[in-house]
Amino acid sequence: MTVTGDITTYIESFDSEPGYLDWAAFGPLSPVVRSEVHADAELLGTGRRSSVDLVNEHVDQSRTHAASVLGVPAEQIVIQPSTSHGLQQAIYGLSGTLLLSRAEFPALTIAAARAEASLGTMRAAWLDPENGFMTPDAVREALTDEVTAVAVSLVDFRTGYRVDLTALRDVIGDRLLIIDAIQGLGIVDADYGAADVVCANGYKWLRAGRGTGVASYSPRAVDRLTPVLSGYAGVADGLPVDAVPEPSRDARAFIVSKADSLAAARLGSALHEIHEVGVATIGAAVETRATRVIEIADENAIPVITPRDPQLRAGIVTLAPEPQDAAPLAAALANAGVTITPRGGTIRVSTHAGTDDESLSLFASALSAYSASRAW
Repeated sequence: MTVTGDITTYIESFDSEPGYLDWAAFGPLSPVVRSEVHADAELLGTGRRSSVDLVNEHVDQSRTHAASVLGVPAEQIVIQPSTSHGLQQAIYGLSGTLLLSRAEFPALTIAAARAEASLGTMRAAWLDPENGFMTPDAVREALTDEVTAVAVSLVDFRTGYRVDLTALRDVIGDRLLIIDAIQGLGIVDADYGAADVVCANGYKWLRAGRGTGVASYSPRAVDRLTPVLSGYAGVADGLPVDAVPEPSRDARAFIVSKADSLAAARLGSALHEIHEVGVATIGAAVETRATRVIEIADENAIPVITPRDPQLRAGIVTLAPEPQDAAPLAAALANAGVTITPRGGTIRVSTHAGTDDESLSLFASALSAYSASRAW
């Protein structure tokens, strides 16, 4: 859902240390989330039933806020402990062949491998796309009649490449589309309704802390997936004492236990804040800062493997220095007070809407100083 609002207050809420450029790894908690934690902890400390019930209401509230951001009905939303919980529900419940890239984040690849080895109901078809980019063309070329589902990250954790959900839907037709959206939820104004399963967590770009997972399961997903991991909370009519009823015939089937109301409160607060501003507005601010990171890298002759087209990236910019330079450059950035993620010879830089000029200046100065030292 596209909403545009005033981003000033939202940007002013960023109060992390200057030099923090690691939002793709962890998002320092926002002030509104921290306030919610303190308020709800006090309520749960009273022991009053009314206070406990008030905090528990955050579960449904967070589902409503998630539905607003994703642009799907609230009935499709369930609160999960993590992205992996939601993805495992989908992949373990799948029959047929799942197409996915070997370069995906382990939340996808390990779940696919474990499901294939243990259940015997699904097979993983591994794809090695060029540059690791799961483009519509790469998916089209790999499709076979046996493929029943495609799993992909909305934003690739290695390169920052962003997939086009609408284009993927057009390519795969009636097959299930399973999306790991953790690197895009809250900053990418995508066509989430084109996917059948969308899973994410609020501890990165939403600034809500760990435990704030959320997942969406479309009616087609509910119809085709077997709720293998469904627990007592995944039934239609309350606590199933002295009975073992069938799983609910909606998204609730993909629940193991009741949601953590404190985590749901953090998630709901963060999502509400984002909805008030608008994902498109936030995304535009993120793009401006990501573009500046690319410009700084170019100014210092540091190669970038993230796509240059703003439509094909989000908040992640990955630098690919010469192999011998990767570790020294990462150390130079750390010594300059710049927080990034070095991995496999690359350096992942991730900015948010509230990344300030001081942080970008620290990054630019560190790259410039390192480049100058290498010139000798």
